[in-house]
Amino acid sequence: AMPHPTAETGTPHPYVGMWVTADGRIRQELRADGRYDEARDGRQSAYTGSYTVHGAHLEYVDDTGFTATGDVRDGVLFHEHLVLYRER
Repeated sequence: AMPHPTAETGTPHPYVGMWVTADGRIRQELRADGRYDEARDGRQSAYTGSYTVHGAHLEYVDDTGFTATGDVRDGVLFHEHLVLYRER
């Protein structure tokens, strides 16, 4: 079984929330239920799927079947060629 982003304690994983590029064009919401929803250029739910967290490494599986990865370093999410910041 893959580790669920929400731990047994019911506390959301620290990565859960909205991540956004500096120009605001891409907004990726990591949800506590292990799903993600990515908006691009104002197109809501342009990409949706599931994700799992392994330490600071994220594995994405899009609903269309393609996979992607991400890594969080110093509170910044490096997702493929994108750099996303936590929305405060």
